[in-house]
Amino acid sequence: MSPWHWQLLSSWKLHLQAARHGCLPFFTILFLGGKNKTNKNFIEERKIRKTSLASRLDAVNFNNIHISITFRPLFHRSREEHPRHRRLRFYLAVDVFHPAAMAMGAHPPVRAPFFLFFFFFFFFSPAAGAPPSDTDALLKFKTSLSIPSDMLASWTPNGAPCHGDYANWVGVICVSGKVWGLQLENMNLSGDIDIDALLPMPYLRALSFMRNKLEGPIPPFKKLGYLKSLFLSDNQFSGEIPDDAFSGMMSLKKLHLSNNQFSGSIPSSLTRAPRLLELWLDGNQFSGKIPNFQQKDLNVFNASNNQLEGPIPSRLSSFSPTSFLPNKDLCGKPLDVSCRPPGSRPSLLKIAMLVVCLLLLLVAILALFLVFRLQRKSQTPQLGRANSAYNDASRSGAIVAAAGTIQKPSGGERQASLTRRNSRKAELAASGNSSNKLLFVREDRPRFDLQDLLRASAEVLGSGNFGSSYKAALVDRQVMVVKRFKHMNNVGREEFHEHMRRLGRLSHPNLLPLVAYYYRKEEKLLVFDFVHNGSLASHLHGNHKPGLDWRRRLKIVKGVASGLLYLHSELASLIVPHGHLKSSNVLLNESFDPLMMDYTLVPVVNLEHAQQIMVAYRSPEYTRNGRTTKKTDVWSLGIVILEILTGKFPSYYLAQGTANIGANLASWVDSIARERQNAAQLFDKGMARPSSSEAEMMKLFEIGMACCEEDVAKRWDLKQVVEKIEEVKEMS
Repeated sequence: MSPWHWQLLSSWKLHLQAARHGCLPFFTILFLGGKNKTNKNFIEERKIRKTSLASRLDAVNFNNIHISITFRPLFHRSREEHPRHRRLRFYLAVDVFHPAAMAMGAHPPVRAPFFLFFFFFFFFSPAAGAPPSDTDALLKFKTSLSIPSDMLASWTPNGAPCHGDYANWVGVICVSGKVWGLQLENMNLSGDIDIDALLPMPYLRALSFMRNKLEGPIPPFKKLGYLKSLFLSDNQFSGEIPDDAFSGMMSLKKLHLSNNQFSGSIPSSLTRAPRLLELWLDGNQFSGKIPNFQQKDLNVFNASNNQLEGPIPSRLSSFSPTSFLPNKDLCGKPLDVSCRPPGSRPSLLKIAMLVVCLLLLLVAILALFLVFRLQRKSQTPQLGRANSAYNDASRSGAIVAAAGTIQKPSGGERQASLTRRNSRKAELAASGNSSNKLLFVREDRPRFDLQDLLRASAEVLGSGNFGSSYKAALVDRQVMVVKRFKHMNNVGREEFHEHMRRLGRLSHPNLLPLVAYYYRKEEKLLVFDFVHNGSLASHLHGNHKPGLDWRRRLKIVKGVASGLLYLHSELASLIVPHGHLKSSNVLLNESFDPLMMDYTLVPVVNLEHAQQIMVAYRSPEYTRNGRTTKKTDVWSLGIVILEILTGKFPSYYLAQGTANIGANLASWVDSIARERQNAAQLFDKGMARPSSSEAEMMKLFEIGMACCEEDVAKRWDLKQVVEKIEEVKEMS
């Protein structure tokens, strides 16, 4: 039996006179069943009672005092309640009338002695009362978590979590006074997630518990079938996820499970989430095959760093290879690994022949090695143990060895090379084991060491102004780029380490991230991801087909400008946060999104070398006044914009030294400016574009010219440039 509440409306002093002369009762006793706390709802029920005379049970006349009893059931729901909480409620009314009221037709009298009885009725409700509010639900949910002090101090029973779209409680997202989402991230939370406590919250659509210490099996989130977004990354959840864990979640759009300890198969119920847009499964221990995802709107998928195997579903073949690497034995597109037809196993004869061939090859290699050692001892006895010690050191991490695996010296050069390398042995030993260690600056990448790079199949990409670059394919199918820098030896060890960590903290979609680095005093290695689509310069001036159309070029300009603004915001203490922006330092991914490289190297490159090769030192302000400014990067951006629009390559970039460089580039800009009246001559003939886009192209051209203003005072600042670029559209 639920608690019942009765409300007594008595108006003796106010109604006594009216009751003697009219049809008003002396007083009314009203009994209500169920939970009903609002006066507004009570008044509405009383109006219904007054308009329904047919529901009277009886009327009694006690010595000219008339009593009328009315009973009526009501189905009632307040606006605050959910539709499923509709309750059956009752009221009982006792009206006491003066005889004058009866003369007006209130009810026929019945004679009886003059005594007044009070009747008490007990009412039963089919449910335990109204559902708990968001406040009650969240306070109950809070008790299931282990929370560091003061993290959720604002969650108190004295205040509501929401006020309109404004959240009064930490971690609560509000929409129109209702709790729409919980964002409890990076709070060191532990304990259990009480899903049942959240069930009375019908407007809850998003949950995020990322970067906490939650552990154990995944909670039964399918009970919250109306969820749209669920973020559980960077916790300690473990175990297998039930195959039906996401059944019935028809509104689910985003699911992030990265960097936990989930194992077993990927639940197939995810393939039946029709609105799924993003799915992050990387950094777990999932095994088995990838289910056959067919959602047409799925635009983000990442299952890297697991133990998956088998063919990749065709729907997922359009994603980047990095979304599937490394894994145990995945095959098919987009990986360069073909799938073996089912049932195709090599015969025993082929296996035996392969084993014999391998044994013979091993014997031949061993024989050649012994012959080589004997010849070496007879030819160079003076090197002895010192030579062997150096080779051990170089194999364990010397940067020269990294180059040696790619470009081996000829026989005539080997003796001189060994002599030069021997002189470095003492320095390697003095620097200790730390000089042989590859240092990672990003936590979201799989680890490998310097020996993995040394064993990798390598390809020379080129020798730039800073040094050589190599493409290294690791055994786990990762493809990295290793860049050697020789002109960074004027900066101290700790200063260099701190600058590398600073670069590792940068994160922007238009910056090529630094993955790891290797330190030695003479030269350094920087390790980046390999970008397959080449550089912007190669697309503008090479033989790539098809060429870049207007839409892609505008996209590239906007991306470069956005990345440059991010650098200036994050590295505000640097005068020139980029310092080396040019078309050959802008890479393009598969979607033709730009990725800037060789940025923020001015603080660590030797000044005399930087002045010879870096773009910042070719600006008009440096060639005239010997100084750079915050607007120097704006000038470099303007050069890139003009190059993208015209397709003309500023060949003076290739020259080293600063003499006349600024004047030559100024002449290059002036030659382009003279053609601004003739669009047919001004813009790149290989740039496909609709005729309606020429006005927008001219807007971008004028922005580029404003960036190349030689007078620094008149040159736009970067924020203004980015705002103007964002206003340029594909078509007017």
